[in-house]
Amino acid sequence: MSSTGQANGTAVSAPTDYSKATDGTGVIGLDPWLEPFAPALRDRYSLFKSWVDKIRQTEGGLAQFSKGYEKFGFNVDDGTGDVLYREWAPGATSAALIGDFNQWSREATPLKKNEFGVWEVVLKGQNGQAVIPHGSKVKISMTTSSGERIERLPAWIKRVTQDLSVSPVYDAIFWNPPASERYQMKHPRPPKPDNIKVYEAHVGIATPEPRVGSYPEFTKNVLPRIKDLGYNTIQLMAVQEHAYYASFGYQVTNFFAASSRYGTPEQLNELIDVAHSLGITVLLDIVHSHACKNVLDGLNMFDGTDHLYFHEGARGRHELWDSRLFNYGSHEVLRFLLSNCRYWLEQGFDGFRFDGVTSILYHHHGIGTGFSGGYHEYFGPSVDVEGVVYLMLANQMIKEVLPSATTIAEDVSGMPALCRPTSEGGVGFDYRLSMAVPDMWIKLLKETRDEDWDFANICFTLTNRRHLEKSIAYAESHDQALVGDKTIAFWLMDKEMYTNMSDLTERTPIIDRGLAMHKMIRYVTHALGGEGWLSFIGNEHGEPEWLDFPREGNGNSFAHALRRFDLADDELLRYKYLKAWDKGMNHLEEQYKWLAAPQAYVSLKHESDRVVAFERAGLVFVFNFHATNSYTDYRIGVDVPGEYVIALDSDEKAFGGHGRIDHAQSRFFTTPLEWNGRRNFVQVYLPSRTVITLKKVA
Repeated sequence: MSSTGQANGTAVSAPTDYSKATDGTGVIGLDPWLEPFAPALRDRYSLFKSWVDKIRQTEGGLAQFSKGYEKFGFNVDDGTGDVLYREWAPGATSAALIGDFNQWSREATPLKKNEFGVWEVVLKGQNGQAVIPHGSKVKISMTTSSGERIERLPAWIKRVTQDLSVSPVYDAIFWNPPASERYQMKHPRPPKPDNIKVYEAHVGIATPEPRVGSYPEFTKNVLPRIKDLGYNTIQLMAVQEHAYYASFGYQVTNFFAASSRYGTPEQLNELIDVAHSLGITVLLDIVHSHACKNVLDGLNMFDGTDHLYFHEGARGRHELWDSRLFNYGSHEVLRFLLSNCRYWLEQGFDGFRFDGVTSILYHHHGIGTGFSGGYHEYFGPSVDVEGVVYLMLANQMIKEVLPSATTIAEDVSGMPALCRPTSEGGVGFDYRLSMAVPDMWIKLLKETRDEDWDFANICFTLTNRRHLEKSIAYAESHDQALVGDKTIAFWLMDKEMYTNMSDLTERTPIIDRGLAMHKMIRYVTHALGGEGWLSFIGNEHGEPEWLDFPREGNGNSFAHALRRFDLADDELLRYKYLKAWDKGMNHLEEQYKWLAAPQAYVSLKHESDRVVAFERAGLVFVFNFHATNSYTDYRIGVDVPGEYVIALDSDEKAFGGHGRIDHAQSRFFTTPLEWNGRRNFVQVYLPSRTVITLKKVA
């Protein structure tokens, strides 16, 4: 949108000041390439505003609307013991609450339906106590329009359990512990970190033993490790209940229930509270991109129709994930999903990593679609505007309710403005995951010899991110750990990890390369790749085990559904060096906060020397990837004159290196001559396959 004027009799176009726009086009002020798509930005912002206005008029605003769990499901009056149960099921013609409390009678506790398709019943308390016993089983029984009798787990249920000796189907549990057993948070939420370092974790596998780990074990054994390693954020996977353990938590059946495999909701509260006491924020890996297709213990076919929470027909089914897809244009679905976000915030979580955002953003869900980066791919008929607007509403509500919350998008498409505020027309996330980075590393390790690595391309991939949109870099995540893929450590060292990781054995060339390259790959990604860092549980020490959850195909074995912390803690094994390095780079980052600093200046990408150098947050990072060449008096350009010393050295013996640098003799003074585009240079000793970081001391 431009205004026109006259200059020397010729019509000219005056640029629009998008920085003051209030119609969703503010993001164009940051990225003029978006201007041709101003109509699409306005349209989606208009839909967003119309939902905000409608919810304000009919529900009292997003903050009130997102407390649906106080209206739906089970709510108990602690004073009277009255139990109010509500359920949205417009397709049902009759409904009754059944359970242990009424001997599963379909006549004893009928529900009444209002004009919006919401069923409800109030069960009066007796002597101030609920008539439904805490911990007892419940269901909703309904009759469909065809006369079929169906029974379902309440959609808003907060506790479900599974007895595999009876059936894999979950039971809904009425959860109403006495006040003395309810967990009271003792510690305030930590401040929002501006240099986010995420430890991606799964409670069930967070044990070296072949079984399911628990919330209390994670609290006692894993939280101190995470703190010691220098991470300030935990991202918890597989918390929302999922009937199939091997789905890694991504086939959610019960959105408000914390997985009972690991313990009770109160034990999860304690885990979060203890993390807060350690200064660690806790994010939930939330799955709103799809839902498990289970009928008996999920949301699918809840009231007998296939289009209650989901789109009907093919649009409501994800062909690759074999799951159901939400209807983000439905008022009640928005209530359910927004309330789900709010509920987990109330349970103590400090924000979310939204899974499968690409599937929410596009009608094609990213299936069979490669993204070239052309802006036409992010606007037009392939975009699911209702899905985009749901994410805008979610981010708006989350920041309204908890201004310190952090939200992260898992999106492979690179949609512009995903991480800009909704007030500018953005989607509202704080960070996106840099998903191209782990793909690059795995491709290099699979297909390219070390001596053929293209450092210009490596640096481009690590720095190729949108201006003023934050990214979280990672070398590998849970995706690379799963059976069928390999971790970076395993790509580097393969089967020798099982035979040659003892300090009592001779260091083979494969192990020597593996230790060195594992440290360098993670460090260059950490320091150059984004405004945040993420590591998956166990990868800090080069976890040798792939992940394979118990399933029919492996005899329901837990042998590979664990993390070998014991290896990292064994002083005789070389895993300890990788763990020490992870701690070293995190603690140096905490001191200098390069993740919160502007993007690095890369002064050198020398292909034949295999040397990369860059500056960030006042530090100078120098990587020598050459397999055999060490360099003396190697010139490195630096901008700020002075005296420099080594802050971190991957060749130190404490990190499994060879100790080739004498730190006592390593003081570097700048020479005031321009070098590689910098105003000064220092001359350093660079051993092969080593990274050093220099800090200024004078």
